[in-house]
Amino acid sequence: MLTGGPLDILTGDYLAELTLLILGRDRLKDPARGYAKTFLRQLEDGLGLARERGVTLVANAGGLNPAGLADAVRELSERVGVPARVAHVEGDDLLQEGNWGEGVLTANAYLGGAGIAACLRAGADVVVTGRVADAALVSGCAAAHYGWADDDWDRLAGAVVAGHVLECGTQATGGNYAFFVRDAVDVRHPGFPLAEIAADGSSVITKHPGTGGAVTVGTVTAQLLYETAGPCYVGPDVTARLDSVRLGQEGPDRVRVEGVRGEPRPGTLKVGLTRLGGFRNEVTFVLTGLDVAAKAALVQEQLEAAFARPGARRPAEVSWSLARTDRTDADVQEEASALLRLVVRDPDESVVGRAVSGPAVELALASYPGFQLTAPPSRGAPYGVFEAAYVPAESVPHVAVLPNGTRVDTAFTDSPLAERADEQRPTGPWEGRASGATYSPTRRAPLGLVAGARSGDKGGSANVGVWARDADPDIYGWLRDTLTADRLRELLPETAALDVTRHELPNLAALNFVVDGILGEGVAAQHRFDPQAKALGEWLRARHLDIPEVFLP
Repeated sequence: MLTGGPLDILTGDYLAELTLLILGRDRLKDPARGYAKTFLRQLEDGLGLARERGVTLVANAGGLNPAGLADAVRELSERVGVPARVAHVEGDDLLQEGNWGEGVLTANAYLGGAGIAACLRAGADVVVTGRVADAALVSGCAAAHYGWADDDWDRLAGAVVAGHVLECGTQATGGNYAFFVRDAVDVRHPGFPLAEIAADGSSVITKHPGTGGAVTVGTVTAQLLYETAGPCYVGPDVTARLDSVRLGQEGPDRVRVEGVRGEPRPGTLKVGLTRLGGFRNEVTFVLTGLDVAAKAALVQEQLEAAFARPGARRPAEVSWSLARTDRTDADVQEEASALLRLVVRDPDESVVGRAVSGPAVELALASYPGFQLTAPPSRGAPYGVFEAAYVPAESVPHVAVLPNGTRVDTAFTDSPLAERADEQRPTGPWEGRASGATYSPTRRAPLGLVAGARSGDKGGSANVGVWARDADPDIYGWLRDTLTADRLRELLPETAALDVTRHELPNLAALNFVVDGILGEGVAAQHRFDPQAKALGEWLRARHLDIPEVFLP
């Protein structure tokens, strides 16, 4: 990014829900830690390049200790002989500010971009923060550059949308893109996206010339739908209306983002809480050839008997799942095999360690024919839990520590407005409306032939964004009528007993589904084999249903 073309500001997003749990454990070992050390390693070479080219660096790599990282950056600056004015943003760490319950390791509010803006206006070359909203890394920079007010809702919302497109890097330039085969996108080494943000908040998403991947309406749509929860994209600075976004292909690898409407920020801030949930272990048995169901039943009965032995204790949670990956009359042994997965959890490490691994190994010569495991059984490992809480925004400090050491309080003190008076609010969750259109003839085929999807996690819930191929309005009309929340539950049986909410985004020719509870207590708990729901959308695209032939390739 520093050498590929012109750039004003380079942002870096280092914090995921799981990252904060890891940093929290680091801080337990050493209170001086708690920030992303990889940022410093990247600065060894990158700082000189950035200063040479006049590029400002803004990153949330400060994690739980932004002040510590700022000091480390100053030390590195002196060591490599590259002068840099360093500032940081703090106030998000609320661990000592509330009664969060037993075992909480981290408690961090999602701050907005005001602190970043204050640091940049003071002339900082490097700004490091703790937990800020991912998109705030971009909106704070744009607000500083253009001098936007705290209530420039539309401009701020436009920058937030640009920040959301950029926050996952190459996911906006063809990475993880549903139509990479059909559209012949070279994703072997996609370039990183950049946003050219205008004074009115509109932007153009592009990438440096000569880099891989592609920037198309499709790739940008896919990222816009990622890890959102409906038309209202609520943030600490502004609420961006995703159902107002308009995309247009301006040229090769250039997508214009405009029309974004903003509404006042909420009166609360989200707080991410992480804690150790206990210990887990897993064993995966390989079942090959005939009688797979009987083999699985035998292993399960043998292990359950071992848990019931005198002196033994059954783990608090025992989960069995059988993946029928086997094929009849397979030419390759692996294709003739199914996988039986045992996952156990318990507050006591000893209950899920050798107490599980031992009985599993003991079955090696006394169970089903062809007994084997995918890996040697291991000791119990700790797992984490992520939860979200909400606190009044005015109760959270938001402090910009400028390059000269001056501390500036940038917390909002105004009361958010109830709603824009000049805009009729678009409709919320879909309530069963249908156009009554008929589509015939149809053919049984995978949904993915006419629709893209991208999915991800939000705590214990999953988001699945689905959009019509090529933003085709006719395909979107069929999707809107066909892919209801109930139909999603039918296509994805794992969601059958869960709450599913559907939202419409007609400007993007897209639907957005929120599946509550499918990820249990969040990614760190590894509730399912796809703990972040990254492939949930691709599973949906692989399901067959009756599709109008006129839409099929």
